[in-house]
Amino acid sequence: MLSELSIKNFAIIETLSISFEKGLTVLTGETGAGKSIIIDAIHLLVGGRGSSDFVRHGENRAEIEGLFLLEKSTHPVISKAQELGIDIEDEMIVLRREITKSGKSVCRINGKLVTISILREIGARLVDIHGQHEHQELMDESKHLSLLDQFGHKKISAALLEYRRVYDEYQQALRKLKSLTENEQQTAQRVDLYQFQLNEIEQAQLQLDEDEALLEEKKRLSNFERIYEAIQASYSALKDEQKGLDWIGLVMGQLEDAAGLNSEYKELAESVSNSYYMLEEAASSLRGELELLEFDPERLNEIENRLNEINGLKRKYGQSIAGILEYGAKIEEELETLLNKESHIDQLKKVLISLKKDLMIEGQELTTLRTRLADKLTNSIHRELKELYMQKTVFEVHINSGESHISSTGMDQVEFYISTNPGEPLKPLSKIASGGELSRIMLALKSIFSKHQEITSIIFDEVDTGVSGRVAQAIAEKIYKVSIGSQVLCISHLPQVAAMSDTHLYIEKEILEGRTRTRVKKLNDDGKIKEIGRMISGVEITDITKEHAKELLVTAQEMKVHESL
Repeated sequence: MLSELSIKNFAIIETLSISFEKGLTVLTGETGAGKSIIIDAIHLLVGGRGSSDFVRHGENRAEIEGLFLLEKSTHPVISKAQELGIDIEDEMIVLRREITKSGKSVCRINGKLVTISILREIGARLVDIHGQHEHQELMDESKHLSLLDQFGHKKISAALLEYRRVYDEYQQALRKLKSLTENEQQTAQRVDLYQFQLNEIEQAQLQLDEDEALLEEKKRLSNFERIYEAIQASYSALKDEQKGLDWIGLVMGQLEDAAGLNSEYKELAESVSNSYYMLEEAASSLRGELELLEFDPERLNEIENRLNEINGLKRKYGQSIAGILEYGAKIEEELETLLNKESHIDQLKKVLISLKKDLMIEGQELTTLRTRLADKLTNSIHRELKELYMQKTVFEVHINSGESHISSTGMDQVEFYISTNPGEPLKPLSKIASGGELSRIMLALKSIFSKHQEITSIIFDEVDTGVSGRVAQAIAEKIYKVSIGSQVLCISHLPQVAAMSDTHLYIEKEILEGRTRTRVKKLNDDGKIKEIGRMISGVEITDITKEHAKELLVTAQEMKVHESL
């Protein structure tokens, strides 16, 4: 859910901080007070198109920040954020967007700078904004297939996973066949290139970890003088006259005499004696090393040349010797395929025929499942529409299937059709344009799909325009039912919707020092009665209006109690 929203220097808003609660929050107020501006700010926060026009006059930038709380660690937005390299802790996401007066945007998610497209990807999983005149997901026929699949997620996911496995194999085989059947000139060029590359790799006679061994040897040769001096000094310190071994030998002799006089010193004498012989052996080894040490400038040149050769191959074929050898094995296999392409083409064609059969079987299984889901979805939508007094409206899910529609999602094209009046033909949902009917249709669809989309917050921006009476009450109850499963923010001019709210925010504007500012006030019970009364009667609020407002609030409370049982 959207927990906190902070807005600064946005349109007529100078600075505004709003805390939101779970359930249904209704925003009301006079026209022009700034209700839609708040929704515009949220829209920008989740990746909407920005403009310098949003920056408050006289300011350099507009700033919007929102804190979202996720109710479970398995929310889809978490895996998407991890995929994009964004850390999420304690199921909290902070989105931030700044728009400068030049029109540039700066976007952050949990403090990390991101692009607008990434902000939009994350935002789409957090907020779903519905306005009466917007082209939204439910009105986009290209999204209807995914919505149908979401409706039957548990039943469709396993079949879709198996279909995609076969589809990926089929596409890979198609790409190989296309590569093999390209024109002769391109094939000849690839053969020449692969032969050159393979010869270059083979002639290098690379050995695994050879570069590391060469670097170690280069280090020794480059530091020969320092190494020689250190070993020479160590040997001299031990073996020269009146140096280390002579003095330790003296100590050993003295302690042996002491041990002969008192057995308590025997262990100490043996310890010194052992150390003497170990150091004598070390001195002998140092002398051997000095005899073997020899500086070879030619060998250093050989190492340099070999490392240059290896590094040159790394730049072309891989970041390591193992990578170069893997690349060599890969192009050797591809070269063999190109040189014997006719037999490989015949083999690939047979594989494609077999994969095509498997793909059609898996695709038909998906079609069968989707057809059943379409019937269930149709029945569910009809129930929702009936509750919104649109019982004569007909909704259908059209599924066109066939080989020509094969894609990564199956071989089906899905589109929602609807007829709002008896005798009228069914038309694509995207062609429905009547304001009041569209509002109810969208609300019915959202009532169904909100249960399957796992969107954190749903926003209805004046979707109740053009309705009244019992339809208004039905819309209010439907919006409330949606809020039971998701946080809902709703801008409304209907008193029935306002009465149904769990939280009622009143938006008003004031003029201070010659500038217009927007304020948000959370209404208590008395405030709700006054505001709902204003929505019923207009400017003048009478005692009868207040009684009507109280009656609406009582009716709303009774409905909420009924829903909770």
